[in-house]
Amino acid sequence: MSRITFLAALLALILALPPSPIHAQQLEQDLERIQRATVFIMQAENVGDELIVTCVGSGTLVSRDGLIITNAHNTLQDTACPGETLIVALTITPGEPPVPKYRAEIAQADPGLDIALLRINRELDGRLIESSSLALPFVELADSSATQLDQTITVVGYPGIGSDSVGIARGTIVGFTAEPRGGDKAWIKTSAVIPGTMSGGGAYNAAGQLIGIPTTAPITSLGTDTSCQPLQDTNGDGLVNNNDICIPVGGFINALRPASFARPLLRGAALGLTVTTPDPPGSQFSGTGTPTFKNLFFAPSVNEAGMPTAVIGNLPAGSTGLYLFFDYANMTPETVYELRVTTNGIPNPTFSLAPVRWSGGENGLWYIGSANQPWANGVYEFTLFVNGVTSGTARLNIGGAAELSPTFRDIVFGILDLRGNPLGNGFVLPTGNVAGARFIYQNMENGVEWVSLWYYNGVEFSRQTNTWDAGANGDMTTSIQASNGLLPGTYRLELYISGRLAAKSDLVIAGSQQGAYADIFTNLHFTTANSASEALSASPISNFPSAVRDLYALADWQQIGSGTIWTMRWSVDGNIFYEQIVPWSQAESGAGYLVQLSDPTSIPDGTYRVEFLINNLPLAAAEAQVGIGQLPIDRFAQAGGVQLRGKILDTDTRQGIPGVTFILISEDFSVSEFVDSWDQNMIYALAVTDENGEFELDRPLQFDAPYSVVIAADGYLPITADGVEITAETKLPLDLTIYLTRD
Repeated sequence: MSRITFLAALLALILALPPSPIHAQQLEQDLERIQRATVFIMQAENVGDELIVTCVGSGTLVSRDGLIITNAHNTLQDTACPGETLIVALTITPGEPPVPKYRAEIAQADPGLDIALLRINRELDGRLIESSSLALPFVELADSSATQLDQTITVVGYPGIGSDSVGIARGTIVGFTAEPRGGDKAWIKTSAVIPGTMSGGGAYNAAGQLIGIPTTAPITSLGTDTSCQPLQDTNGDGLVNNNDICIPVGGFINALRPASFARPLLRGAALGLTVTTPDPPGSQFSGTGTPTFKNLFFAPSVNEAGMPTAVIGNLPAGSTGLYLFFDYANMTPETVYELRVTTNGIPNPTFSLAPVRWSGGENGLWYIGSANQPWANGVYEFTLFVNGVTSGTARLNIGGAAELSPTFRDIVFGILDLRGNPLGNGFVLPTGNVAGARFIYQNMENGVEWVSLWYYNGVEFSRQTNTWDAGANGDMTTSIQASNGLLPGTYRLELYISGRLAAKSDLVIAGSQQGAYADIFTNLHFTTANSASEALSASPISNFPSAVRDLYALADWQQIGSGTIWTMRWSVDGNIFYEQIVPWSQAESGAGYLVQLSDPTSIPDGTYRVEFLINNLPLAAAEAQVGIGQLPIDRFAQAGGVQLRGKILDTDTRQGIPGVTFILISEDFSVSEFVDSWDQNMIYALAVTDENGEFELDRPLQFDAPYSVVIAADGYLPITADGVEITAETKLPLDLTIYLTRD
């Protein structure tokens, strides 16, 4: 099939089509395409001359050149999954088990979100593959933030451990679960019944777009998990039974990680970017001590720092927001946690969360809940599990009228001015002798006992017992001080009214004082050098040539307590492609914290930005331009593809033509093959113009893939072309104006 540019194709020779018109229609969800894009992933360990499978899961191809979205826990090497080889099996014949075809490498991974992006890089026998030579079926990512309650979804994955064909589960979206990592839609809850081996597969909307990744994690730490199956004769007795290595598969899944969370990983992989840090995820966790949850309590909402706005003992009828807070200790990225909720003693899957990998730090404060979703009246019981063991229970009544009980809420921290008002950013304070907190009070009565209790790194630091004398409503300030200075670390303020916990919040103290703000990370800058050691003494640079392969971001730091949770975020042209949230594991103060950004060929032109944050608050940032300072094309709009839209006009009147059908035929077929059969399975994408003659394809085009085009409408001569191809030089988004001539 000859290849020509898109604009030239639309000016090609007009060919005759069969007399039967094409009726305007919307394609239903293309399940065959989705099933072919669903892969089975086996992590295997080299034992002598054999590959022993250690973990399995489903995955989804999201680009024609072999990028796969799946779960991190099925692919990253750890104690539960020790294999170093990743095997990718595809559905070759519908209705039959997948066939191993390729090997893959981890291109990007976020253990906290339990998302990994794999890249097919070898044949099954180990021979290298040039990714540009692949032409695999793939799916597109949807905007997960647009998902709504009661939306119908279809989940696709492999329900077995390799001997079953690809499976389908249908259901609806029944809720959203909030966590500090991911916000109010950290999880999409579904009514679909999803087996554990479909973890890492895909959930799709009616347009056939990927909205979520079914996710669960098998519990392996107890050594008694029954949710596993033998796959191979690993002991050499000629049988495959319970005496062989058991592959953990987990139980049923009820939650999806939003597909949008994978976009940064996809961006980094599409550009070939790798970020190397002194603190790789997981390296800061000690792995000692028993993981535990304790001190469970409820809040009606959270603030911008992820802290509870208030502590409540019940909720009135009609409430739409509820968050369960708890302290956690000794957690690691391999820890599995679960929440089970009952309403009036009956299991409530809408607000429960099946076992998933831990996405927080080693020690701290966490929450799980939901917002903008009705909570029915009843008695709710929340039970937390760590690695399958009960680790905390709390109960809450929902119903009745709002109570006008004494309350404290909305704690904000700061440096106190001469009038006792806190100044600063609210949740990160500089080291000094005094730290203050302001809170709002309502419905108070004079004479009531109240207590302010401060902790430092989990140990009681200061306790102040007072008698209330400030009236019913207003705001109040309390503070702590230390003559030798407050040490850097994590502090907590708990407020009690008559012995009842009324408000609670954490803050971080770090860095030197610059006015009311903390100066923690300083001298953040970019440079380049032949090696990381040379970069430590290289001069700051903010503009780099196009051929540069390595950039280094360096910063000095001061007075950061060990274990302080912080975030490093990278973006290019305003699009995030890397984010790491980890406990601080370096010295308390130092110089030359070095992060390397690299690309094996050359870092693409663009404006790169690195940010350091604590408690969601940006504390330092630096920018650098590579080449022209802008990516030549927006490869991020739709999972590595190109969005095509335009309008179709009458050649004589220059008016838009409604009802024109624009058909894009898959690269595997030509116009003549399509015209002979009119087989919808040959159609890659289809759109019909609106009353103004405008259209937009709902699937992006892949670069360098030759498509065929058919444009037809009643009363007009059709346009067809073969070999239509999008290249990196195509202006994006591709916006066309096409003219049709009356027949």
